Amino acid sequence: MSNKTKYAVGLLAASAAFFMGVKVDEGYTSKPVIPVKGDRPTQGHGSTFKPDGSPVKMTDPAITRATADKWLRNDVAKREVAFKDSLKGVKLSQVEYDLYLDFSYQYGVPTFAKSSMVKHLKAGQYKAACDSLLKYKYVAKRDCSIRKNGCYGVWLRQIDRYQKCVSANS
Repeated sequence: MSNKTKYAVGLLAASAAFFMGVKVDEGYTSKPVIPVKGDRPTQGHGSTFKPDGSPVKMTDPAITRATADKWLRNDVAKREVAFKDSLKGVKLSQVEYDLYLDFSYQYGVPTFAKSSMVKHLKAGQYKAACDSLLKYKYVAKRDCSIRKNGCYGVWLRQIDRYQKCVSANS
């Protein structure tokens, strides 16, 4: 599968590279943490909810890496249905699919579904969709592109997505 060939979204699925990327970007925490001040508690590889649908709470017991991997796969499988629904009629390369799914994992599918990225993708404006990624640099009303705001990693992840997106469309 080429990094440039575009396929109907319904034919694509999260790749092994996607899961590895999330694990690197989100890291692993056995105990619940609040990753960025003002955010909700996460556990494992950034899961905010357990497979049973209940939210992660700061008082929850520690989990193993194997459990974190299961939670991640479960979480992505649930999100992927709504993610694909938001992109009906759109064709993406595997690289694009993974990076937009990663965005959805971090910011939520509802945020992605109502974003200018989706509007541009549905209009076939792939470069404009890439550019829209750079609008998402805020967490808890803090501009993460400003290093001293304590969330610079969020911005670096967005820059990485943007560069992959532009590369897939050049």
